[in-house]
Amino acid sequence: MSNLVHERCRNHPSREAAARCPECRRFFCRECVTEHQGRMMCTACVERLASTPGARSSRSAIWLVLSAGGMMLAWMMFYYMGMSLARIPSTFHGGTP
Repeated sequence: MSNLVHERCRNHPSREAAARCPECRRFFCRECVTEHQGRMMCTACVERLASTPGARSSRSAIWLVLSAGGMMLAWMMFYYMGMSLARIPSTFHGGTP
């Protein structure tokens, strides 16, 4: 395991390395790393992880299912509320005004 003090940034060779990306195992300065899911990673690895097709498709599928379920719940609520209001007899309101 190399000592971080003697390493240089991959993108800026004149700067000392501040972190090592856990994905690509390269060294980077403070400007070249960002925190992603509790880990300090280089921007290239963050972009690669964000563009993974599985992460986007599962997230959009979850939102699709949740929105469809919400619309169905709202429809059922208003449908049964309307049905119960329609079943109230006209004599309930005292007849004619």
